[in-house]
Amino acid sequence: MARLSMLIDLTRCIGCDACTLACKQENGTPVDTFFARVINVEVGTYPNVKRLYIPVLCNHCDDAPCLKSCPNKAIVRRGDGIVLVDQERCKGTGACVSACPYGNIILNQAEDDWYLTAEEPYEKDFVKKRLKPNVARKCTYCAQRVDNGLDPACVVACPTTARIFGDLDDPESPISTYVAEQKESTGRSPFHLLPEAGTKPAGCYLGPMASQIPQTLGQTDGIGEAKTAEAQRPQKSKGSA
Repeated sequence: MARLSMLIDLTRCIGCDACTLACKQENGTPVDTFFARVINVEVGTYPNVKRLYIPVLCNHCDDAPCLKSCPNKAIVRRGDGIVLVDQERCKGTGACVSACPYGNIILNQAEDDWYLTAEEPYEKDFVKKRLKPNVARKCTYCAQRVDNGLDPACVVACPTTARIFGDLDDPESPISTYVAEQKESTGRSPFHLLPEAGTKPAGCYLGPMASQIPQTLGQTDGIGEAKTAEAQRPQKSKGSA
């Protein structure tokens, strides 16, 4: 059985937000709704400081708290590990939003808050149906693409190939070979954000070491905090317009 995962190499991410925009285009999300975000943090101590970009998205956890918290059993985990929200069964209770320690599930805005109320011609190519208002939504690893043998939109859009997607149970998959190569050449091994949450996330990261990521990340920079559309706005670097 496949075990799909996405690895993000933080040493390659340049914070361009191409992933954020590709995801939004692919999924046709409403205003201020982002399934893929890039958190911008500063690490180190002056004068040895640097900027670190941390892309975040649903981790498709093996022990997903969102799935266990849903009173309507609207969240399911496929055999390949992808965690999905059944839009027909979701009643918008928000239990999953509160349960996700990563802040990567949101409730859609009411339809009258959207800029567009009808499907545009360009949407027909990649959006099968418009999103229902007041239901939970999140990254699906672009299941509609994966089921057709394609990589998620964010992976394709990344100009630095910082995102690697594949089957962890297949030693020949892109993600498995990349992890093996990096371990042999640099000694780096994948790590997870917020390991103390105990969710067994499928999504993982490579370098810098987890110890270099600020312990306050969950409180000040978006992880575990993006419960509203406003909190999900892509961040700008300091000094930018």
